[in-house]
Amino acid sequence: MSKAIGILLLLAMLVHIIRPLGLPGLKRRADFWKIAVAAFVIWSFALVIRDFS
Repeated sequence: MSKAIGILLLLAMLVHIIRPLGLPGLKRRADFWKIAVAAFVIWSFALVIRDFS
């Protein structure tokens, strides 16, 4: 499952480079790295929450 999520994130970054998604904060092609940073933050938060439960 984690491989599928990683592939989906890579596809989202690739699509954003080809045609920007137009979401707030993702207006330019150069903003594709923000998708990876957001995914890393969410993944880290999920790991921390899982350790405490």
